Amino acid sequence: MIFKDYYKILGLPNSNVTTEQIKQAYREQAKKYHPDINTTSNFSEERFKDINEAYKTLSNTSTRRKYDRMWNSRIGKKQKNRGQAKKEKKSAFAEFFQMFFGEIKNNKAKSEDINGGKAPIKGENIETEITVSIFDAFYGVEKKLALRAVNGKMREFNIKIPAGIRNEEKIRLMGQGKPGENGGKAGDLLVRIHIENDKKFTLNGVDLIKNLYVTPWEAALGTKLNISSIDEEILLYIPQGTQCGESLRLKEKGYLDGKGGRGDLIINIQIMNPTDITEEEKKLFEQLKKISKYNPREIRS
Repeated sequence: MIFKDYYKILGLPNSNVTTEQIKQAYREQAKKYHPDINTTSNFSEERFKDINEAYKTLSNTSTRRKYDRMWNSRIGKKQKNRGQAKKEKKSAFAEFFQMFFGEIKNNKAKSEDINGGKAPIKGENIETEITVSIFDAFYGVEKKLALRAVNGKMREFNIKIPAGIRNEEKIRLMGQGKPGENGGKAGDLLVRIHIENDKKFTLNGVDLIKNLYVTPWEAALGTKLNISSIDEEILLYIPQGTQCGESLRLKEKGYLDGKGGRGDLIINIQIMNPTDITEEEKKLFEQLKKISKYNPREIRS
């Protein structure tokens, strides 16, 4: 087994770093190469495994101390010992890797430890889904989730959904998956969040889309209307001659973008004609018909 430079994998220059620096580096690398974000790259999945492997070793004082002795002899003194045989490197690191992770085969540890017993095997992850409204996703909410365990009993979880969570984003509950084998840790529970559109808003990335229904005279003459965004009242100006299907974009009035900003609120104008009119209204429409020279068929032909 080839020796792996865990510090390099985490993007760290050398072993002279603090535990907090290791934790910060792990977060940055895990976010960058997470399989849920880089779904099309096999490299990202393998890289993510190496990142977790590196963090598991370096975040533990005991395993880091043992690893550092190997790192110093191979990487720290690399310039002085370039002639060291590769076979020796592989053999020593293989012993270290098997001591803490076991030999990997079909994603399960199958090696034997130094006492001849089976190595611990982490349990499988469980994946499920929760549907929330756009408002709950925007403001954050706590949802109850009930799942049937392997033994048939029901388990309840309180899932804290943070404000501004993205559609189809996953929340990971460590150790709440299937139990491990041979004393191994339990797997994780992965909860995918599905954001459901409603009658008021449709979510498109970080933009919110809202239909606004106006009368023919409001569209023709122009008007000002009070409308509700997801978190405030807004005075919207509709220009004279606005057409059905036109959109008005309100900057940074949409969904949270996860970077401290907002998407846009897009207002789709829908012109609605009255279906039940009075005699007086009918006369006014007939009068408009006589005096108006507007013919949309001629304009669009």
